[in-house]
Amino acid sequence: MSLKEVIEKPELLLPGHSACPGCGAVISLRWTLKALGKRTILVIPACCTSVYQYIWPTSAIGVFVYNVAFASAAAVASGISNALEIKGRKDYNVVVWGGDGGILDIGFATVSGAAERGENIIVICYDNEAYMNTGIQRSSGTPGGAWTTTTPLGKTEQKKAAPFIFLLHNAVYVATASPAYPLDLYNKVKKAKKLRGFKYIHILSPCPPGWRYPENLTIKLGKLSVETGYWALWEAERINGKMKFTLSPPSRPYLDPSKRKPIEEYIKHQRRFRDKEIAKKLIQEWINYQWSLIKRFMSESSEG
Repeated sequence: MSLKEVIEKPELLLPGHSACPGCGAVISLRWTLKALGKRTILVIPACCTSVYQYIWPTSAIGVFVYNVAFASAAAVASGISNALEIKGRKDYNVVVWGGDGGILDIGFATVSGAAERGENIIVICYDNEAYMNTGIQRSSGTPGGAWTTTTPLGKTEQKKAAPFIFLLHNAVYVATASPAYPLDLYNKVKKAKKLRGFKYIHILSPCPPGWRYPENLTIKLGKLSVETGYWALWEAERINGKMKFTLSPPSRPYLDPSKRKPIEEYIKHQRRFRDKEIAKKLIQEWINYQWSLIKRFMSESSEG
């Protein structure tokens, strides 16, 4: 399907939301809903989407929405999915849509449990790399070297490699995505909704106020995150018990480190990286670690 055909599909994210200008999460939600379609139930833990989804008394999201407590989204989604199954309703997508706080931190236990049980849900993390809705506090998704209100000198720990963790949970499908590559995101959500079992999609979601950059640079930063190797786009599907791990087309050239742009091109636009040299060192370590995992899973996939 072409980008033009996708754009012309019905809009399920309607005018009237209150997201910040340049919000990567709301851009991602628009494309995600186009892929999911009307027969979708979103379960949303406390996050930015809890706030920007409506201006009372109307909603900007054109599907069923359950707003739930921070830690419970995957448990609630599991209950909804099982209830629909009992009723013989297999025509709905049950989707957790949350930020890094609600998926990687506070809600991680219920997401991990749902993955271990193989619940028939899709969990989508829009990762803006901090608790943006409550004042830009550090999360496990925050990269090393980044300023937040709780890491005023820069975070010293590395970003959690969450997508790889869910590969080890035997999820039927795991993918990474970016709002800067909308057709890639759309196709991955379409694939996920056709599969039965636990599916996980992790979207790196640039955030102008949290990352401290001008709102018109969201797509540029999304592309730079891929072109520098900071965020690799890939997908992994389990077929007959075996994993097929594939680098997505935008990231394939960057398996070769010599083809990646310098990481300075990515961090220089973001004022959250106050000490650029420390940030460069920590982020380059993360890049090296991430790509070592990718090479390992690609090798295991080809051997399988």
